Amino acid sequence: MSTIYIDQASGVDAPGNGSIDQPYQSLAYALFSTLSAEVETTQYQIRKDADAEYDAPTQSATKKAKKDAQGLEKKRLKAQAEEREAKEKAEKRERRLQESKKIVMAEDKSLPQSVKAKIVKLESLRGQRVRVSGWVHRRRDQQEIMFIVLRDGTGYLQAVLTGNTTKTYDAVTLQLEASVELTGTLKAVPEGQRAPGGHELVVDYWRVLGAAPGAEEAFTNRLNEHSDPSILADLRHLVLRGEMASSVLRLRAALLSAFRQSYAENDLLEVTPPCLVQTQVEGGATLFKFDYYGQPAFLTQSSQLYLETCLPSLGDVFCVQESFRAENSHTRRHLSEYTHLEAELAFITFDDLMSHIEAIICETVDKLLANPGSAALVKTLNPNFTAPSRPFMRMSYASAIAWLNEHKIQRPAEDADGNVITKKDEETGKDEPVMVDHEIGDDIAEAAERQMTDIIAAPIFLYGFPAELKAFYMQKMPRKEGEQGPVYTESCDLLMPGVGEIVGGSMRIADMEELLAAYKREGIDPAPYYWFTDQRKYGTCQHGGYGLGVERFLAWLANRYTVRECSLYPRWPGRATP
Repeated sequence: MSTIYIDQASGVDAPGNGSIDQPYQSLAYALFSTLSAEVETTQYQIRKDADAEYDAPTQSATKKAKKDAQGLEKKRLKAQAEEREAKEKAEKRERRLQESKKIVMAEDKSLPQSVKAKIVKLESLRGQRVRVSGWVHRRRDQQEIMFIVLRDGTGYLQAVLTGNTTKTYDAVTLQLEASVELTGTLKAVPEGQRAPGGHELVVDYWRVLGAAPGAEEAFTNRLNEHSDPSILADLRHLVLRGEMASSVLRLRAALLSAFRQSYAENDLLEVTPPCLVQTQVEGGATLFKFDYYGQPAFLTQSSQLYLETCLPSLGDVFCVQESFRAENSHTRRHLSEYTHLEAELAFITFDDLMSHIEAIICETVDKLLANPGSAALVKTLNPNFTAPSRPFMRMSYASAIAWLNEHKIQRPAEDADGNVITKKDEETGKDEPVMVDHEIGDDIAEAAERQMTDIIAAPIFLYGFPAELKAFYMQKMPRKEGEQGPVYTESCDLLMPGVGEIVGGSMRIADMEELLAAYKREGIDPAPYYWFTDQRKYGTCQHGGYGLGVERFLAWLANRYTVRECSLYPRWPGRATP
């Protein structure tokens, strides 16, 4: 009679052999490892730890262990079946691969000559033999039929492959994102069935142009809906192939086109200012500085100063230009590089400026919704979107401070150096910021601004900010005789629900002496700004302008959580790849 040892403390099941030197850990595994014919004739000795003596297991322990051993046997049989099935599947695939190599596809020259076309242009070619190239977006096999959804950047096309077209080596090894050329007859789908564009391609000949890998390198293994955000950022070049990401970028293109139409209709001319500059617009703390052939230079924060110089010769102007902010901010609405849509207008009042901004935005949205293509994109990305109603609400900065306090929206208290004041929470023991009411002179924080906008649930022009909160070039509001308190500026921010500020604008200082005083107050050397100052010297006029963040506008329009989704390759602190 053989003896098997079980040490519940130091034994090991799988590598063990049941000897006194290599005992098992569990009685169930010991029973499972014993041949069924030998279980009754085998002696089992078990102990809890090395300090205890080996002894026979109790009847109840043996009964439970036998039940557990049956479970282990079932798992073993299942694993064997799965292994056998996997082996048979692999052998079947290998046979299929070998057989597929014998099948050589050749285009039937007796068929009509195919017409090469992009997917977006296919509707007029129904009933004809066409040739389309693109990437395999989806693939589905159904018995002897293979369905492919092809993507070529202009749209999606369902293709049906049957017979030998599904049996070639290329068909058997075809992976998602391979680039292919499909040739066949374009047919309208039967009534009651659905396919992109309302038609499908019945393929009679096809070939792989560029293969894609399978296994670990397969597209869906590198990227899927559960991927970590850092992985999505690293693989942005692959993310762009997805339907959602590409739809956002298509809408972005339509948005810029609609803006340009709106500006043309309002007699604004597009210009292209430089990105390499030697002057600041929004303060030196957020400038990207570099050496420019031995001279200090910066990446532009804004093209506003250059746009102002165009007014006397070109009239009202606008630009679509990249702007850069060296601001170590990781919020969902900030980027280090963003597309800045800016405009400058001459001979206007502050009221004219806000009315113009409102008109351009509403006219642009109307154009997008009137176009079937862009309207479909908006519907897909933001099903509940409705065009903003006019006129937009106008709320002064002072009124906003009062509104925030009335609605108990507070801000963190700060000391004289701008550090947040905290106190220990009695329940959590953590340091929490001390919250206080807003006061005139506060720079309303993004969170409070957005909270107010979301409660009001409509676009808001927030205007009349204190001069100390705004840039040096902004025109001050006229003061009534004897009026005390802060000096306000003819400045405005346009706030949108869900996003916050999407436009910042102001009237510009028109008087040269006032501008020189502003340089001095801000500690700015006027010498590099000679060309900007000259605008006040040679025929000054009342003028104003604004900058619109394209990514923020798109985030509002497409209901995106972060502006990072609205840029082709977004840049933020720590991210400059790919």
